[in-house]
Amino acid sequence: MTAHTLLSTRQWSRLASVTTGSALASVLLAAAVAVPVAQADFPQRDVRMIVPWPAGGGADAISRKISNLAEQALPTSVYVENIGGAVTATGLMQLAKARPDGHTIGVLTYDSVVTLPRGNMVPGYSLDKLEPFARVTQEADAIVVSKQSGYGSYEELIEAARANPGTVRIGVAPEGSGPYLAVRRLEAATGVSFNVISYPGSSTAEAEALLSGEIDGAISSLGDFSGILSSGDALGVVELSGSQNPAYPEVPPISEFGIELETGSFIVLAAPANTPEDVIDTLESAYQDAYESDEFQQWVTSIGVTPGWLGSEEVDDWIASYQQRTFAAMDELNL
Repeated sequence: MTAHTLLSTRQWSRLASVTTGSALASVLLAAAVAVPVAQADFPQRDVRMIVPWPAGGGADAISRKISNLAEQALPTSVYVENIGGAVTATGLMQLAKARPDGHTIGVLTYDSVVTLPRGNMVPGYSLDKLEPFARVTQEADAIVVSKQSGYGSYEELIEAARANPGTVRIGVAPEGSGPYLAVRRLEAATGVSFNVISYPGSSTAEAEALLSGEIDGAISSLGDFSGILSSGDALGVVELSGSQNPAYPEVPPISEFGIELETGSFIVLAAPANTPEDVIDTLESAYQDAYESDEFQQWVTSIGVTPGWLGSEEVDDWIASYQQRTFAAMDELNL
């Protein structure tokens, strides 16, 4: 963004004393164009962070935690506003329409990057209207079973689904979501058939369904189910990853069973498109400081989420690559 300062009274007087008539107008115009302005410091007021999911889910908790830490590097506060609806589009459309001055930022998740663009679900929604500036987490999906289900391992779950096709009840987010794609890919890889039940909204609904016995298992991140895992009401039986999650050493990666299947979620931070570069730099720096703090690293690991930083120079390419791989998997399954 280009800005210019006003000339001081002394500068105007000096120019007027040596210039007359039309020459005065020309000189003053040239001077006004030539004198650079000091841009106002950012931020000038509190920064609004839009989380496009209801309060209480994993994305909400992580966004609040890292924002609380990021504001320590800023002269103003960062406050979170939950605006759910339309698979994240309601909140992100507000973000896209906000003034591109850095005072409104937001969170992109799997649905923002894959589900909405893939299905052209919301007229006017486009990632081109947003400016991603950081990725802070990248966590694998996992299968969690309820204590009531009677399943104590991944092998037991798969064997039951193989023996009685369509009877093992697995809860996931709606069609088009990452967990929905994960369960269909798992069925294809193992040759089994689940009774797939979808739950709109955050993973909170699936956790409640597990507790009530409405479903046998569910797919989301271990972090999303940390509460019922720590209480003993649910058990993580496998993580859809190629490597061991150090926060949950008792939950094996699916690669241990000879299956290559890596799916999961992430949190990307973004501003409206055309936000000035220096403002993006300030935001990125504040959130990177927060990300690298011992407090955030210990906290995010304690809830079973894998930290994974990418800055503004890398995150766009990562999103493009992620979309390409995920869309290819969807095409293969005709989803």
